Amino acid sequence: MLNGIQFHILSAAHKAGEAAADTVHQAAGHGGGESHELPNLITFINKSFAHHYDALIFAGFVSLMLITVSIITYRRRQLIPGKLQNFVEMIIEGLNNLLFSVMGKESRHFVPFLGTLFLYIWFMNLLGLVPFMKSSTSSINTTAALAITVFLYVQYTGMRRLGIWGYFHHLLGSPKDAITWAMAPINFPIHVIGELAKPFSLALRLFGNITGEDILIAAFVSLGIMFMGIFGSPIGFPFQIPFILLAMLTSTIQALVFTMLSTIYFVMVLPHEEHEHGH
Repeated sequence: MLNGIQFHILSAAHKAGEAAADTVHQAAGHGGGESHELPNLITFINKSFAHHYDALIFAGFVSLMLITVSIITYRRRQLIPGKLQNFVEMIIEGLNNLLFSVMGKESRHFVPFLGTLFLYIWFMNLLGLVPFMKSSTSSINTTAALAITVFLYVQYTGMRRLGIWGYFHHLLGSPKDAITWAMAPINFPIHVIGELAKPFSLALRLFGNITGEDILIAAFVSLGIMFMGIFGSPIGFPFQIPFILLAMLTSTIQALVFTMLSTIYFVMVLPHEEHEHGH
């Protein structure tokens, strides 16, 4: 009789665990418009609103956080830096050295943009690892907006530094003799397609990797909830913790990859003589 009671208790617990896991998946599906996502704060407030605007809200939150830290650090700057100022200066110096190693003296013109781009993407990636938060970079709209911004700035830089004819000459493959001029009609469409492919590459790479992290973490969270029901545990099993630690590393790598590819795109449109002289 006792075994029968235990069997019924475990069966009920197992069903409860499955129901809890289904609830997580359903809430996730309504929360961000994507079934791979776990619920976030906006999901609990208004599911239909979160479906359209949660990525924008969390991206705005990261922007506000970075602006706030920058203002506080600037206003409280001292000759002998405190912990916050020292941390911020360490990050900026590291980014400056990294970009200088690729661009040379030209990097001083692009550190504000590329450094901000790295920090913005990095913190958006990491924010999704905090419970009830969301990585805005798991939305293709966010990554596409970032990629288009880089694309437009690169093209503007090329036109400004090379001039209209110099920019067009660059798209022709920088022909200098009869043979290279003969190849120009072939090089031109290839270069145009290559330029247009760059924002697609940037957007899809970042979106795919961050989405993959979300899928993996959500799957193991659901598994932990299911085991909670099977074993009658009052709390879920934290199977996702090792993958969160791994995601912290991959989130940093993805922000760095996006930034370094953007840096290379700038280098490719800069006047080569100036770039070589800059080193």
